Amino acid sequence: MIVHTKEKPHSCYLCGKSYSCLQSLKVHQKIHTAVREHVCFECDKTFTLAKYLKQHERIHCGETPYECSHCDKRFSQAAHLKRHERIHTGEKPYKCSHCDKRFCQSGDLKKHERIHTGEKPYHCTACGNRFIQLSALHRHTKNNHSGSLHVNNKRSSNFILKDSPSANIHKLTM
Repeated sequence: MIVHTKEKPHSCYLCGKSYSCLQSLKVHQKIHTAVREHVCFECDKTFTLAKYLKQHERIHCGETPYECSHCDKRFSQAAHLKRHERIHTGEKPYKCSHCDKRFCQSGDLKKHERIHTGEKPYHCTACGNRFIQLSALHRHTKNNHSGSLHVNNKRSSNFILKDSPSANIHKLTM
């Protein structure tokens, strides 16, 4: 069986992400085609799968069915509990491919690896300086340009420099 061999023969032609199961690829491709047929009636946010809508709806009702066995903190999603429990266990499953440093969150690994690759995906539209982390760009803008950077929403990669005479907009490529 392909799953046990870790073979992933089904690739997305748009982004290259690979899957062992054709059905998983089809679900993934909804991200690119913007097919989001499941709607939250509380806030109108849309989702590609019913299970993602169900997870989201817990925000509105305050349901937190997942409890940490170490400190009794509760979470609305199992993945959030698993990530939290790494604080207690010390597990760091994400290893840098350039050095031996390990991380408990994949996002922290991604930020760290930029040190090795030199990637600086965030740049100031006022002066062109580039940064590894968005927080460094925010700090730079506040300290050097008497303005603040505004993100339209969490999914947006359009950044607008407030207090800028031309309201510069820059689309980041990540």
